[in-house]
Amino acid sequence: MAESFPILISVAAEHAGKRLDQFLAVRLESVSRARVQEMIAEGLVLVNDAASKASLKLRGGERIRVMGEAQRTPLKAMAEEIPLDVVYEDDDLAVINKPAGMMVHAGAGATDDARNRGTLVNALLHHLKNLSGVGGELRPGIVHRLDKETSGLIVVAKSDEAHRKLGAQFAAREVKKKYVALAHGWVKKDSGTLAQSISRDRVRRTRMTTRHEGGRTAVTHYRVVRRLDTKFGKFTLLDVKIDTGRTHQIRVHAAAMGHPVVGDTMYGAPRQARGKNAVIGLARNFLHAAELEFRHPRTGEIVGLKSALPPELLEFLGKLELVEKEP
Repeated sequence: MAESFPILISVAAEHAGKRLDQFLAVRLESVSRARVQEMIAEGLVLVNDAASKASLKLRGGERIRVMGEAQRTPLKAMAEEIPLDVVYEDDDLAVINKPAGMMVHAGAGATDDARNRGTLVNALLHHLKNLSGVGGELRPGIVHRLDKETSGLIVVAKSDEAHRKLGAQFAAREVKKKYVALAHGWVKKDSGTLAQSISRDRVRRTRMTTRHEGGRTAVTHYRVVRRLDTKFGKFTLLDVKIDTGRTHQIRVHAAAMGHPVVGDTMYGAPRQARGKNAVIGLARNFLHAAELEFRHPRTGEIVGLKSALPPELLEFLGKLELVEKEP
C-alpha cells in the first residue's frame, strides 16, 4: 500500500543504535531502502526539524518528518539486439523461452545504466514490431514475470486488448503454469498443497516471507517426480503448479517447507553441496517454467506450450544421477 505523505514518526527507545535509513526502510513498508536513501539525500527527511544523513545513528526520542518520495526522471526501456528464443508468435502475442540470468524488465529504481540493460523487455523491443503499452514505458508487453534466475516460458502481449484479456485470465487464475524444481532434501509427502500467505520481509526488503500475518494469498501444488540419494546429499525433483503468481512464490514456499530450491541462496540453499571428495554447485536456481496454457485473447482457443529443461539444469541433474549409486 502506498504511503501518504507527510509522515510524522516518533522513534522509540528500542530503536536506539539503528541507522536512519535502516529504520525508515522497515517503518515505511512500501518504500525500499534505496528509495529511503534518495529521500534523505534530497532533504525530504527531517530529524528534529533538521536535514540529516542516511548513516545517522538514532538515539531514541527523535521526531522524524518524512515529506515525500524522491522525484525521478521517468525511465524508458531501450531496444537491444539480444538473442531471443521465441517459441510462439502471432499478431497478438508472443511466448518466449527466457534464460536464467535475464531480468524481465528494469526495476523502477534503475537508471540509464547497466541495470537497465540486457532485460527481456529490451530484447523484445528490438525483435518485435509492437508491444502493448498497458504496463507503461518500462514494462511494455509484460503480462506476468519470472524471477531473474528462473528460466522458461513467459507470454508477452503485442496489443493493449490482448494484454487486458490475458491479464484478466491471470487474475481469474485461469492460466495453467507448471514448473520443474529441484529441492534440497527429501520432501516427505508424494504430493501436497502449500497455502501460506506471502508478504515482504520487513528487514531484508528484497526477500519475501510467510512469517508475517496479513500477506497475500498464495497457493502452490507440488508432486514428487523423483527422490535422489547422492554423495552430495538428498534431493527431490518436483513438478510444481501455482494458482497464484506472487513474488518468489515457489521459492518462498519451498523454503518454508524446509526444502529450498537448489541454487537459491537467498532462501537458504547452500552455495555448494559437498560430498566426501567433491563439491557441486549451481550458479542459478533450479527452477524452470516448463508448461504454459492459456486461452488465446482473440480466438479463445487453448494455447498450450512446453519448454524442456535447459542444458545447465540437465547437466547438473546428470552429475547427481551419475554418482547416485556410487559407494
